[in-house]
Amino acid sequence: MHTSDFVKLWSKLSKDYQNHMEDHLAPTLTESQLEVLEVVAQHEQMKPSDLLPYLETTPAAITTLLDRMEKNELIARVRDSNDRRIVWIQITDRGLNEKSRGSHIRNEYISNVLNRISAHNQQLFIYLLGKISNNA
Repeated sequence: MHTSDFVKLWSKLSKDYQNHMEDHLAPTLTESQLEVLEVVAQHEQMKPSDLLPYLETTPAAITTLLDRMEKNELIARVRDSNDRRIVWIQITDRGLNEKSRGSHIRNEYISNVLNRISAHNQQLFIYLLGKISNNA
């Protein structure tokens, strides 16, 4: 396979995934917001700066994203009771519901895509993606 073939296929897969996620998460959630909800849920609460390694973006963009999420009642910003300078991000009940909905949408899409090939080839594909991504 040539590099151009790979690029075409990878671009198509990426676009199809992005379009599916945008269409099915809207209007209450974006993929970036889903990512924030999943990361914060793993840690129960986080400071905004703790999100930087997970989101590959700038502090200003994270602030804007969190502003939108707070306005839509997906997260709450809570001041630390011992140090008022610290602000914690916590998921609201609505945020938990949207996280579950978004994870289900993504997992269902990925399952449908992977089910186009055999279970053995799925394992091989995931293994090969791991090799590629670890060497990047």
